[in-house]
Amino acid sequence: MKLVVGLGNPGERYKNTRHNIGANVAKKFAKLHNISLRRQRYLSHFGEGKVGGEDVKIILPLTYMNLSGEAVGSIVKDKKIALSSILVICDDADLELDTLRLRPKGSSGGHKGLRSIIEHLKSDSFPRLRIGIGKAGDLKDHVLSPFGKSEADLVEGIEAMASEAVVCWITKGIEKAMSTYNAGRSA
Repeated sequence: MKLVVGLGNPGERYKNTRHNIGANVAKKFAKLHNISLRRQRYLSHFGEGKVGGEDVKIILPLTYMNLSGEAVGSIVKDKKIALSSILVICDDADLELDTLRLRPKGSSGGHKGLRSIIEHLKSDSFPRLRIGIGKAGDLKDHVLSPFGKSEADLVEGIEAMASEAVVCWITKGIEKAMSTYNAGRSA
């Protein structure tokens, strides 16, 4: 069983902000694989299905970014999911917009959603897919701002590529996904 976690903030106010790119990718991934995210479980929008023969569960925490660990901890405890079978998708202001970075484990890198998950799981040994959102000015204002019209094509492309990376992680593992997708869109 695999768990895909799309980080973001719930509600219309945050719907298309940079901080919600993880949730947006998880939604696109779910739609692509006909997985409904209408149910509410584990303090999240929740769905489950099969991808490449694997059982996959997807959550979009409803706890707000800084408390994401409550939702992730809830499903991990209930379903007894191995940490290596979790993929957290989130934004990263230290990466350019056109960049993906998969890692099998690591620190929060200052990301409060990842920090919350690490605290609740008492470990940083879970894969994560960071999606570059670029950096400009005040970090809080930047992550809570929407993407500009001039960035629309880049965002659409990187979200599609991130969805492909999730499939690769599920079907071929973290090492293959890293070697295929960590080079950016030109790979």
